[in-house]
Amino acid sequence: MAAPIDVTIYANEDYPPYSYMEQGQLKGIYKEILVGAFEKMPKYNVRLIPIPWKHGLSLIEKGEGFALYPPDYRPTERPYMLYSDPIYTESTVVFCNGAVTANRVLKAWPEDYFGLNIGMNSGFLTGDLKFDQAVQDRLVHVDSSATSRSNLLKLISGQIDCYVNYKLMIQSEYKKIISKSHFTAAPLPIIETNEVSKEQVFLGYTNRDGGHFAFKDDFIQEFNTNISRMEQTGEIAKITYDFMSRN
Repeated sequence: MAAPIDVTIYANEDYPPYSYMEQGQLKGIYKEILVGAFEKMPKYNVRLIPIPWKHGLSLIEKGEGFALYPPDYRPTERPYMLYSDPIYTESTVVFCNGAVTANRVLKAWPEDYFGLNIGMNSGFLTGDLKFDQAVQDRLVHVDSSATSRSNLLKLISGQIDCYVNYKLMIQSEYKKIISKSHFTAAPLPIIETNEVSKEQVFLGYTNRDGGHFAFKDDFIQEFNTNISRMEQTGEIAKITYDFMSRN
């Protein structure tokens, strides 16, 4: 029997709770999903290496790296990348604090949020053209902060009205803040009010290796088969639930 083929896959090192480093170890929902798939691929010995995101994209673009996770689907911006079947669907949502939800019905996005102060991470894009136009027309105000933690601290203290980001990212960081912080005043409760968008993420492969990764086609086929089966059987949903329960 042939020895397993060694494969290196790069992982975003700073994207909690999906893919991140903690105490020198790679962690995250996507790591656990991918490990679950790779365990069903005995022909391959897969090593996951955490890396700064932009560096990982550069390695894929140059054909020096085999694969990277978790890109979203951007074929125009990244013509150097091939995509697996989806490994997950990320949900972008709006959380608002209790002071806002007690006085306003928030059903239609973004119309029901006009006049509010919306927190966002610096550089974060919702992909929602109506919201972008509302910002341009000054119907809503965007308050940018560098991190999810800083935005959530503003939200629970009433410095901003609402916060837009990935649902699990908000839930994960909020849990850490509530469990580890000492407040001089009771924090405002936060309530999920609307889903803004959904976006699938993938395992992204280089298409510029010039045949260097001769196993690529077989690997892609095997991975797709396993990731699709994991989705159908509910294994991915269980991994996500278990991870969020522990973290």
